[in-house]
Amino acid sequence: MSDSPPGVADLLGVLAYAELTAFLRLAEDAARLAPTLTDRAALGDLAVTEYAHFRLLSDRLTELGTDPEEAMAPFVGPLDEWHARTAPHDWLEALVKAYVGTGIALDFYREAATRVDEDTRRLVDEVLVDGGRSQFAVERVRAAIESDHVVCGRLALWARRLVGESLSQGRRVVEARPELAALLVEAAGEDITRMFGRLTEAHGERMSALGLTPGP
Repeated sequence: MSDSPPGVADLLGVLAYAELTAFLRLAEDAARLAPTLTDRAALGDLAVTEYAHFRLLSDRLTELGTDPEEAMAPFVGPLDEWHARTAPHDWLEALVKAYVGTGIALDFYREAATRVDEDTRRLVDEVLVDGGRSQFAVERVRAAIESDHVVCGRLALWARRLVGESLSQGRRVVEARPELAALLVEAAGEDITRMFGRLTEAHGERMSALGLTPGP
């Protein structure tokens, strides 16, 4: 890993575990919450894409001489806790989480990827491709709001909770992994607090895309 700054193993490790858990959660939501077979199949397709991304990241870690399980291990607790604290209660909450919650996490990883070696940066760009998640979630959430305006307020509160939990867990991760924190600071050219502020602004844009009020 001599061509990359310290923190690359952490970046690939957290991203690999994020993709693995995304696969597992999307598959679970498809089986448990999807209202139609079409929705179940569509969410299942997204889950398969997440697993393919996990395999690419795992293989890259192996190429760099790092055991994938060891690289992911520091992030199991924080990411599992985030998922436990943001477990959706219904189909619409699952869609908002897949779009808003995952979106802010991917912005976080993109920040760090600007300072890694070219091969790793290309890989991170590949696995952070939306893969249809945005369109899938936005279309269904907007349709639900149009048919029942009462759900708008509930989903807006849920989305704000997601971003709060995401930022909180993100801070815990970088505080526990100083090399990853240094990579983020170098990439952003600013302190972590300001970087998280910009991530929050991007969250507001996603809220608007869903037809929800961004709010504080």
